[in-house]
Amino acid sequence: MKQTDLFGEEVKADEGYTTKIEIPIYEPKNKKPYVLELLDDSKTKRLINEIENAEICDEDKKFLIEAARRHTVFNYAKIADYYANSPKEVQELMERSALVIIDFEKAIQLGYVKLSQDVFNAYLSDKDEK
Repeated sequence: MKQTDLFGEEVKADEGYTTKIEIPIYEPKNKKPYVLELLDDSKTKRLINEIENAEICDEDKKFLIEAARRHTVFNYAKIADYYANSPKEVQELMERSALVIIDFEKAIQLGYVKLSQDVFNAYLSDKDEK
């Protein structure tokens, strides 16, 4: 049976999708990184500076500044090290912000993996039908 991609193009067998699920396991280091190592917000800061200096209404500035924050790049390996070496209260807040996902059931409860769970359930349903 030929496999096709979303556009109906034929996909070679070695390029096809797989149902194999591999959960990454990260072993944190015993060294807590500096907070500034956890992210790169240089683009965010440049955009915010441009927005603040623009001759636009305050409502537009507020919206655009919030939107600019999505350009912050997070270093999740360092975030995991930071998490592992932080007090419990900081760890819980990091979990609530989905900076780390430690407990799959808790992630579902907080709504972070709902779509993934829905897709997984659809996959299982489809697999049972075959």
